Amino acid sequence: MKATEVPAIAGAYLFESTPYADERGFFCRTFDADVVRSVGLDPDAFVQDSVSRSARGVLRGLHLRSGAGEAKLVRCSYGRVFDVVVDLRTDSPTYLGRAFFELSGETQVTLYIPAGCAHGFQALTETADVSYRIDRPHDPSEDVTIAFDDPELAIPWPLPVTSMSQRDREAPGLAEVLQ
Repeated sequence: MKATEVPAIAGAYLFESTPYADERGFFCRTFDADVVRSVGLDPDAFVQDSVSRSARGVLRGLHLRSGAGEAKLVRCSYGRVFDVVVDLRTDSPTYLGRAFFELSGETQVTLYIPAGCAHGFQALTETADVSYRIDRPHDPSEDVTIAFDDPELAIPWPLPVTSMSQRDREAPGLAEVLQ
């Protein structure tokens, strides 16, 4: 497993696994505390694991947390997703930077998203499972959502949106959230 910095988002990393495939399928390491530690992150800081399952075209996001924020490790464990990170940390050298990734169950690449960044994804396959490792217990009162189609962000979502939550559909634009 190796760690690679994401240039568009300061403090973000891709953790690339090496799947070992044979006639049975594959095996790979999806988390390695030593590799996480090697880039200055505390592997023991993560307190909650979650998973979402989405159908093709489903869009989730853009989400972040207020207050102290929320750092997370995100991995598509099955299928493929178009994944988006937006840096909303005003003191960051990559403030308002955007990064786009295709995460897939074939590669098992894990994306580290620092606290203060918005995150969203769209399922590209009939089924896409996304696993999250989060550094704080969830507090719904701190949930923040930004409109996925905000023209200031101009995110090139690859598919028509087939479904999204009511909260995501009614999300305010970036300018309103930043006020």
